[in-house]
Amino acid sequence: MRAAWYTETGPASEVIRVGRLDQPRPNRGEVLVRVHASGVNPSDTKKRSGWRGKEIEYPLIVPHHDGAGIIEDVGDSISRSRIGERVWMYNAQYGRAFGTAAEYVCLPSEQAVPLPEGVPSAEGACLGVPASTAHFAVFADGPVHGKTLLIAGGAGAVGHYAIQFAKWGGSTVITTVSSEEKGEHARRAGADYILNYRQEDVVANVTAITSGNGVDRIVELDFGANLAVNAAAIKPNGVIASYSSTRVPEPVLPYYLLAYKGVTLRLVQAYILTPEARQSAIRDITACLRSKSLINAVGRQFSLEETAAAHEAVESGPLRGTAVIALS
Repeated sequence: MRAAWYTETGPASEVIRVGRLDQPRPNRGEVLVRVHASGVNPSDTKKRSGWRGKEIEYPLIVPHHDGAGIIEDVGDSISRSRIGERVWMYNAQYGRAFGTAAEYVCLPSEQAVPLPEGVPSAEGACLGVPASTAHFAVFADGPVHGKTLLIAGGAGAVGHYAIQFAKWGGSTVITTVSSEEKGEHARRAGADYILNYRQEDVVANVTAITSGNGVDRIVELDFGANLAVNAAAIKPNGVIASYSSTRVPEPVLPYYLLAYKGVTLRLVQAYILTPEARQSAIRDITACLRSKSLINAVGRQFSLEETAAAHEAVESGPLRGTAVIALS
């Protein structure tokens, strides 16, 4: 089968190779998926680059956790009725060497989720990390109906989904962006208020929008960099749910600024959701897909031979959505 892989960490153009590998066979409890599309996430590029000194886990890694395709075979204990099913995948490369950047991938049956009719494979490849992260960040602390949420980076893959889930759940959404173009992208997701953090005072605007009360919850993409803003914008007993802290990976915590408000800090890691949280995300994602109420933003599609370029596009940050490798 055709596949992309790397055997050492480093810059994408230097370490990613494309060629042929043996086609895998499903073990007990697994399904074999013919991959139609593979989603590229920042966590994939960080792992490949050796970010923060992370060493390569296996002698050879086929990257990417997310994807979509069709089940072509099943292992023992899995009903053969699943053969022919269109699915989207999550955690394909988590705890194993072979991910979705290949024509075929084997993974546990429960990690291949039925993809509703009419949803293109490229869109299905966007769901694993971004949509699951967004869903947990929005709903982990209960319903959001009637609440006000501040979602940082509403034009990003996770932020874009978070806006949609928050609106679907009945909340008012304030989001931050860095340009007019990104603002329009966030507006299409349903944001009620869009703040350009490069041109506007976010805290002053949040204070005005909430009549001085602050927001109930914050979904944060860069915890350390935005800590001062969030400490000021969150209301007493509010929740800050953060899924990354890239620019300031080891922030200094302003303990009493948060403690006097009784703030809950929730650090979100989509790869290790509890079974209950995972099933909740799958249930709601499926419902939104079936009702056609979810925008799955494909930022740009690449061929398998362009896998390195896809990684570079994710790292450079201009995409409005997920980079997707099209395999068929």
